[in-house]
Formats: sequence, C-alpha cells, structure tokens
Amino acid sequence: MTEHEPDVVREAWSGVHRGPLRAGEWVRLTDSKGRRHNFELVPGKRFFSNKGHVEHDELIGRDEGFAVTSSAGGQYLVFRPLLSEYAVSMPRGAAVVYPKDAAQIVALADIFPGADVVEAGVGSGALTCSLLRAVGPHGRVTSYERREEFADVARRNVTQFFGTTADGRTHPAWELTLGDLAEELPRSGARADRIILDMLAPWDCVDAVADALRPGGIVCAYVATTTQLSRHVETLRAHGGFTEPSAWESLVRDWHVEGLAVRPGHSMIGHTAFLVTARRMAPGEKPPLRRRRPAPGAYGPDYTGPRPADLPPPQPEQPLDGGPLDGPLDGRALRPDSP
Repeated sequence: MTEHEPDVVREAWSGVHRGPLRAGEWVRLTDSKGRRHNFELVPGKRFFSNKGHVEHDELIGRDEGFAVTSSAGGQYLVFRPLLSEYAVSMPRGAAVVYPKDAAQIVALADIFPGADVVEAGVGSGALTCSLLRAVGPHGRVTSYERREEFADVARRNVTQFFGTTADGRTHPAWELTLGDLAEELPRSGARADRIILDMLAPWDCVDAVADALRPGGIVCAYVATTTQLSRHVETLRAHGGFTEPSAWESLVRDWHVEGLAVRPGHSMIGHTAFLVTARRMAPGEKPPLRRRRPAPGAYGPDYTGPRPADLPPPQPEQPLDGGPLDGPLDGRALRPDSP
C-alpha cells in the first residue's frame, strides 16, 4: 500500500477522492445481502443498523476497499460511492435519470470536455452530475428548473458530490436558473453545443432550442411515454431545421455466473424512458427528404399531430364503393345486410 496517496487535484472537479478516507467524505457500506448505507464520516460518530454499530473513527484514515465488523458481528464492505451509486441513492425531489440513461446521454449526445450544455429539468441533480463530470471545469452546464423545491434538492446533491473549495465556491461550470427554458433561454441569448430536455412537453421548446443550438449541435430529449415520444419526434420533423430524429430505449439485465450455472438474472432494469436525439442544421439548410414511405395509416385521418412538410395532406375516408360518406365509417357501413 502506498503511503500518503495524493488526492485528485481540486481543480479537476471530478467528485472523486483517492488515498485514505477522510473526515467529511461520504462512504458506502454494503452488507452480505447487498443492502447499502451511505453516510458522511464524522469523527466521534457511530453508524447504526440492525446489526449493531460501527465507529466512524474505525473507518477514517484507512484506504477504501476493506471489510469492517459491527458491534453485533455484521460485516460490511467499505468503499467510496461511485457516481452511478450516488445517483440512485441521493435525496430526491423529482425522479432521477438512471445511470443507464445518463451514460447513453453522455455518450450518444457526445458531451465533451469544454462543451456548452443546456439542461432543462434539473430534477434531483443526478444527470447534472454526469454532465458536469463530462464537460469538466472549462465547460459550462446551464440548468433550468421551474420548481424551486426541485432546484434546492438538486443544488444540495450536486454540491455534496463535487464538494466546495476552502472559500465555499461550488463547481465553476454550473449555473442553475429558476424558470422555464422556453422563456429564459431566448432571453439569455446563450448559445449551446448540446441541449438536454428532461421535461413533460419538450416539443414546446423546439423553437427556443433551434435558435440556441450551434450548427451541428445535438438536442436530446428524455421522455417517459410513447405519446410524448411521438409528439416530440414529429415536432422536430415538422420544424425542418433538424436531421431525422433517432429514438430508442435501453434495457439492462444482469447475469448470474457461478461455475456451470450461467443464466440471466431474475430481475432487470427495464423501461425508464425513451431517448430522442437530432442534430441542428445550418441556418437556412434543410435535411434531404426521407426516401422511405410511412407505414400505412401512420398519418391517416385519425392523426392530429405535427406533420412533416414532405407529406401530402390527409385524404378523407371513402367507402368501399368509392362514393361520398354520409356518416362515420363503421362496421355497419361495410356490410350490405346491416340494418
């Protein structure tokens, strides 16, 4: 073991520490059944559970990655929490973006060091931590949140993860604005490389997003339902200033591996949200028209959402004999023997 392992430099704002556990740091204790407990190390305090207690002083000064025994004989594994572990255990105001989705957002929305990122819907701050980690201290993450109680929770969670300087300064790349992105972003005049929308109606912000995104920039929406998914994708298409939207979801299943017993686990992280990305065209430029035909009925008379510009107007329904309809087309109109 290396003595006096140097800590990660403060200027990196990574939220990560190395070397012996220090007072004021957060640790994660995991018992033999996988139950996890996160708490701050405070000299002289005790951690209590149904398996007795553990003295904080027994943990401070040791390198992470060891087992400790409680006063009642319970064993715990001691590590600093990873960002993915912190995200799912942080205090919540709104639901968090799960690590599987945050990882896809960072990778497939191409969040890079030094990027200017706008986030709408800060929630509890889980995705904000991933974005700040990706852009680094020389980038910028501007978060918009309409509800003050959510903003307060997010501010505490982000500050807890990244810490503060000796004079109380928080992460230099983060700015949290209380308000609606559709109103506040145009007012600010800010430009962005990436815009992440985690909100109820992201389609309401498409015009503001288009004005703020630099050419080639990416907009990424996180939506929960197929209705939201359809409305947002069609609004991006109808706008005409974005490439063809790409939509997907991710499902994560663990595996049991023990000797010859190799099989899927009994649980999985299924649907959490759909992700939609599209890139901003240069001013005045339009993407090429799609060559594939829409599925039959995709934009039929019952469809009332935004329509891509290259689609012909909807045609009225016709009965089987080709004559005009006197009433709604139902099952009786199709059967000659109907009363």
